[in-house]
Amino acid sequence: MKNGREERDRELKVSNWVLGVSLFFFISFFLAPALVAQGTITDLEGRANAIDFASEDGRYGYGNQHGDENRTFVWTELNFYSAFIYAFGDFNCHNKAERSWDINGNQMPVCTRDLGIFLGVAIGGTVFRQRGFNRWTVKDSVLSIFKESFLDKIYAKGWRNYLFFGCALLTILPLAIDGFTQLLTSYESNNPLRIATGLPFGFGLGILIAGMYSARPNLFSNVSQVKLPAGIRFELLKNEE
Repeated sequence: MKNGREERDRELKVSNWVLGVSLFFFISFFLAPALVAQGTITDLEGRANAIDFASEDGRYGYGNQHGDENRTFVWTELNFYSAFIYAFGDFNCHNKAERSWDINGNQMPVCTRDLGIFLGVAIGGTVFRQRGFNRWTVKDSVLSIFKESFLDKIYAKGWRNYLFFGCALLTILPLAIDGFTQLLTSYESNNPLRIATGLPFGFGLGILIAGMYSARPNLFSNVSQVKLPAGIRFELLKNEE
């Protein structure tokens, strides 16, 4: 194999988990509202990284106390599957109605930006499953998704740090520009654009997660076994006396 090992079982296992978990949630964001009575969940207005709809009032009922007085939503009263997905969305997403889609007359558990992110993570897991390799370090494992002919030039010139951080910047910038411009100015994004900016961020996140959990030095007999592009090899630094 191009990384110096004879198999890549761990890369496949990790990628399957990244793909499976992200795809489970992505599909569930559409299924959960479809399994709830029509028109049950509407006009939500919550906060990110907080529980706002676990009760009608009190500490975990912020969304019901600060939203439409004619609307009360408590995900603990839903069927187990939908409750789990809406609880996940409640904690991780702001649940703003104008930034979310409706399914079966019910607001989805997360906003459209999060839909794009989870789809992007699934795509990233798929790409790493096909092209990713354990190359000792997280950085080199992440970069392994590129063609060797391209990486040979990058590694030979000592540019792999530039490539790694450049790719990270490219996946983050669209989301950051759209999100912070919306936060700091009167500009208001739209749902298709939120999905489009969430996709690259999710893709980069999926590749990073797969690379982080696939990079395992202990799976090599020694550091010299690791094959890198352009014939480069790692060397252990000797302690100077």
